[in-house]
Amino acid sequence: MNGTAPTGNGQKPHITVHDLTMAYGSFVLMRDMNFTINHGDVFIIMGGSGSGKSTLLRHLIGLNEPAHGEILYEDESFTRADAARRQQILRRVGVTFQSGALWSAMTLAENIGLLLEEYTDLSPTEIREVASLKLALVGLKGFEDYYPSQISGGMQKRAGLARAIALDPAILFFDEPSAGLDPITSRLLDELILDLRDSLGTTVVVVTHELASIFTIGNNSIYLDVDTRTITSRGPPKELLARSKDPKLRQFLTRGGRENP
Repeated sequence: MNGTAPTGNGQKPHITVHDLTMAYGSFVLMRDMNFTINHGDVFIIMGGSGSGKSTLLRHLIGLNEPAHGEILYEDESFTRADAARRQQILRRVGVTFQSGALWSAMTLAENIGLLLEEYTDLSPTEIREVASLKLALVGLKGFEDYYPSQISGGMQKRAGLARAIALDPAILFFDEPSAGLDPITSRLLDELILDLRDSLGTTVVVVTHELASIFTIGNNSIYLDVDTRTITSRGPPKELLARSKDPKLRQFLTRGGRENP
């Protein structure tokens, strides 16, 4: 298994970003950002500490508003859409944050069931069945009645992923999915992300600084440069490592002497 995206079929880009500037008041974090995320991509947002990786993800899902520029989902402006239309667009989006963001007082099945209760007309029995299915997809069959505190950190990440796919999203966003995980658990999570991309046909956007994940699952990427405050490189991570002459990008991609992923 590898990070190769499914063969394209002439579809429009899943997400297009035009001239995006991110700012906090008068402080510009990143400016003039242009990139596209294609259907079936595992798209990596990478950059050094303080480059705005997670902030960019928040812009892509509407938690932050651009200071300038526009974000399109396929050919529809997400930036200009009203609140009701944004909610409709985001119904097809799943998000997992670093913490997993599970409700500690609810079982894993109940955590997943929350979204199904709010956005579907399924009966309680059907909701339980769907929750069990989603947990099985991430390797947590039989853990429906466990609470987050009763499972490991890696299992919590997978449970958060099960909740993110509860509504069969077209796009999955991950914010540092491997943070705090040991290398073996991190590798298993990478494999799971690829499995879900392939089986569900989902586009995946990942904020990460983990080299193993970047090279294993990413088929497209952008690099956010802190000094120039914009995107300085874009393309498949392995190709960037092979051909880029940018010393900062090469330093980022060769930490620990890694030259041949």
